[in-house]
Amino acid sequence: MPKKRSGGGLTGTQQAAKFLGVSVLSGAVLAGIALPAAGALGLAAKGTVEGFDEIPANLKTPPLSQRTTILDADGGKIASVYSRDRTVVPLKDISPYMQKAIVAIEDARFYEHGAVDLKGVLRALNKNAQAGGVSEGASTLTQQYVKNVFVEEAGDDPEKVAEATQQTLGRKIRELKYAIQVEEELGKKKILENYLNITFFGQQAYGVEAASQRYFSKSAKDLELEEAALLAGIVQSPSRFDPVNDAEEATKRRNVVLQRMADVQDISQEEADRAKADPVELKVSRPKNGCITAVSGAGFFCDYVRKTILTDPVFGKTEEERSKLWNLGGLTVRTTLSPRAQNAANEAATAKVDKTDGVAAAVVQVEPGTGRILSMAQSRPYGLDQNKHETVLNLSVDSRMGGTTYGFQVGSTFKPITAAAALEKGISPAQTFTTGYQVRLPMQSFTTCSGSPAGSGVWDPSNELESETGTWDMTSALGKSINTYFAHLEQMAGLCETVEMAKKMGYKRGDGKPVGENPAITLGSEESTPLDMAAVYATFANRGTFCTPIAIASITDANGKRIKVPGSQCSQAMSEQTADTVNQMLKGVVEDGTGTQAGLQDRDNAGKTGTTNDRKDAWFVGYTPNLSTAVWVGDDVGEKQSMYNITIGGQYYAKVCGGCLPGPIWRIAMRGALDASETPSFAPVSVPRAKPKEDMDDGRDRDRDRERERGRDDGRPGGTSPFPGISIPPDLIGGGSNRGQGGNGGGNGP
Repeated sequence: MPKKRSGGGLTGTQQAAKFLGVSVLSGAVLAGIALPAAGALGLAAKGTVEGFDEIPANLKTPPLSQRTTILDADGGKIASVYSRDRTVVPLKDISPYMQKAIVAIEDARFYEHGAVDLKGVLRALNKNAQAGGVSEGASTLTQQYVKNVFVEEAGDDPEKVAEATQQTLGRKIRELKYAIQVEEELGKKKILENYLNITFFGQQAYGVEAASQRYFSKSAKDLELEEAALLAGIVQSPSRFDPVNDAEEATKRRNVVLQRMADVQDISQEEADRAKADPVELKVSRPKNGCITAVSGAGFFCDYVRKTILTDPVFGKTEEERSKLWNLGGLTVRTTLSPRAQNAANEAATAKVDKTDGVAAAVVQVEPGTGRILSMAQSRPYGLDQNKHETVLNLSVDSRMGGTTYGFQVGSTFKPITAAAALEKGISPAQTFTTGYQVRLPMQSFTTCSGSPAGSGVWDPSNELESETGTWDMTSALGKSINTYFAHLEQMAGLCETVEMAKKMGYKRGDGKPVGENPAITLGSEESTPLDMAAVYATFANRGTFCTPIAIASITDANGKRIKVPGSQCSQAMSEQTADTVNQMLKGVVEDGTGTQAGLQDRDNAGKTGTTNDRKDAWFVGYTPNLSTAVWVGDDVGEKQSMYNITIGGQYYAKVCGGCLPGPIWRIAMRGALDASETPSFAPVSVPRAKPKEDMDDGRDRDRDRERERGRDDGRPGGTSPFPGISIPPDLIGGGSNRGQGGNGGGNGP
């Protein structure tokens, strides 16, 4: 057993002996198995190395982790994201002072020796023997570079990092072996360039460009003498010589570097003395990393882009391949985000709903015909600080992409899908149904796509108000959001046909499960997401052609090479005639139906309101020929609350409806996103009607109903509630199961 000090380590003499033994043994092994000339002189040889395997490609051009820049559609920066804050630059873009400083302090004879510096080894042996311990190492800059490559490859894996840095003879020999080959194949200038780009400079800065930006807020090519000396001094111990946390130690180390530069005649003594006299002057730029730094509330979109790269097979067949691409970084990601649309969506999401409210709002916009996601915003800011009401839960997307577990029931916004399925089957818009407040339909009258009955028993959906009885055609039923009409229409069109139409239009569940074949789907019982609903309605705007949503327009890697990105896949979901007919009918919703508070006066627009049972979710989804926008409002945390007698954004609501809160939010988003000079129209089409609208109101007070349908009977000033200030319990105006066969399926009225 070797003798140890009381602290358990080797004595100073033993450490020196160990260093000597390792050095000699390394030299002997290399001389015997690797170098063309035997003996000590072989350590400095630059000749061809025989008996070695080929040098790994990663040592020639190491895959250095760099920052990824995410841009909007116009080229503006949304955010920078990185696991290593690094920007690789060529040697010509690094200050000559920096090049000289790092060589002077780390390996002054760099340009004179080969991969191994024999004089350096002997000098270190002598000093360490005199000091009784390891006071000086003998690694050349090339050897340090090789070691850094292995550390970089280890990433953040503690075990791999430990393996890359372990003080063993085997590792030393491997480093020496590769150092010799690196010298042969790269040459001094390339090694120096690679070294300056790979080295850690503290404060999360990897490589000299990031370090220069971090400490001095300037490019590495603009570093002055004293600045370069400071950075070169940090490398030996980034924590000890951190100028931000210990300016005194950093200054001492900087002066050591300056003196060393004078000693090797890179600068004059006078220059060194003048630089030493200058105090350390930093201009620190704090790291801005991740989607939390995204502009205009685009953090959720930024995170969606990240998840797209991590999940889409286009970016790698396996999860490991995709993660490697993202973590390696160096990407320039040009996205589909429109700055104008994003600003408008962000303004809209926060205009009517405060971040401190018990409910939240989500706004997402999709371009018809291209699938390009133009905006994605929420009322709560993106982030991890719950005290600031921040969240990273993306309410616009499904669970796989960072959204809620299930998504949200869509309520009556599903009804236009049923209408499209009926039109495709040849059912006329003039088709009427006369119903009472509630209907009872046998479940066996609905057939699934497997040919089986949808269930047993009776489905008994009801309208929102008991007064909603009478005769409606398709146009009036959409305008007034009549549940009983759409129950009959789905029965006639077919449950399977309705579900298949939904799928063709891009309707998906938020939890990724297959869309359920339950009759209540026509009333919005199946959860989906704002992004998918925006894409569904974009199908109507695009005259029946559905295009999958996309967030990425192009990507180039660190070398400027283009990387394949997923494109939008477009397919015909319905005939143009069907889409044109739905467009005309949904225009009525915003003109004199439940969505009048959302309607735009200066252009063709259409849409549909939606609320779910107990008003736990409220929607407005609408579009123009060139923009589709979905707005959702609801509880995003824990058990969902009903939106009755609630204050949101400082405004009291007796009951939240799709037309009275999501509708106005939609209007703000659309007005801000659309160019006033571009006002395309829907294709004109004549929509058959059953009879004059007045004859189908069944004697009700039309003025009162019209106000209610516009969302004005919510207890606010100007409303027409017959009982001002009195809240009507929800079980008196609908209710029922959200998901069961006997429930309304979440489609209660506007």
